[in-house]
Amino acid sequence: MLFLTRLRALIIKELQALLGDPAGRRILILPVILQTTLFPLAATLEVKNNTLAIFNQDAGPESIELIQRLSRAKAFTNVLFLHSDEAVTETLDDQQALVVLRFPQDFSRRIATGDPAPLQALLDGRRSNSSQIAFSYIQDIVRQFSNEQQMDGKGRTPPSELVIRHRYNPNLDYTYFILPSLVAIILTVTTLIVTSLSVAREREQGTFDQLLVSPLSPEMILVGKAVPALLVGLAQATVILLAAVLAYRIPFEGSLLLLYGAACLYVMALVGFGLLISSFCSTQQQAFLGTFSFVMPAILLSGFTAPIENMPGWLQPLTLANPLRHFIVIAKSIFLKDAGPGFVAYHSFPLILIAVITLSVSIVIFRRRVG
Repeated sequence: MLFLTRLRALIIKELQALLGDPAGRRILILPVILQTTLFPLAATLEVKNNTLAIFNQDAGPESIELIQRLSRAKAFTNVLFLHSDEAVTETLDDQQALVVLRFPQDFSRRIATGDPAPLQALLDGRRSNSSQIAFSYIQDIVRQFSNEQQMDGKGRTPPSELVIRHRYNPNLDYTYFILPSLVAIILTVTTLIVTSLSVAREREQGTFDQLLVSPLSPEMILVGKAVPALLVGLAQATVILLAAVLAYRIPFEGSLLLLYGAACLYVMALVGFGLLISSFCSTQQQAFLGTFSFVMPAILLSGFTAPIENMPGWLQPLTLANPLRHFIVIAKSIFLKDAGPGFVAYHSFPLILIAVITLSVSIVIFRRRVG
């Protein structure tokens, strides 16, 4: 009982230090609101409202019909018509269009006779990701047009037609991917900042020595530093969760209990990293810089911005030590496909292992610094 009383007093002290300062409250509240508002709108890989340039050397009915279909695609709100090879080069050099599509002179004739009718697409490699996505849209439209042209008189489509269905996100809405991942990213930033700055703040304010002479063991001090980070992180995650469901209308298919349970394990793993950063820093400025030195590589190696499978072979095993990689998988799976306890437990085991290792090392370092 005495242990809990002392621990509760330390947790209340930490929360008062964290939330009592108006600047501290702004740091915890404003980023969540801004990121929840801006991320789904700005952090998207969708291609919209771009310019498609067309060099049509055919001018037959089939090419005109296909151009009309391309002009109605949401990726291209502007169609630029070119009339020479020099114009094609200038258009790409000046970034006037994302893609240039060239129709050969015999395009319509080949379509009419049932022969293959190749098109040439020139992409702007300086915007490689956007141009590849835009090109995939063009491929889908051309493929559908080609299938319709190959129909026989009875209106039957070719037997090789490919029908695509997208599970868990049937409309390919990018917010379905962003917001569950944003829960993990906000938790990462908040937990690391709150944890790493706590000990540094004690040193700057001169209260660290008072904390050491108090009737609290190093383990109790670390727990007292970890619990406020857990509470604040879960509160922010709840805000994002409510915004995703109520404002962005993303269906939540899974279990809240599983999500919050995994979030607690994830926060404990982050607390270990935060305390490690705090152990090596003497000022809040150093702790803040150390936090962001960890956050950016963690996001890059999590699979959020690029698939882990696309990374070099020697780098992929290193991502296993990144807790953000594991929790993003858990959050998206619970959110979109109702992942069960077995799935969550399997992907939570690395979080437990990371938490045990980092917290143990933090305690050892903390004891040495105390000594």
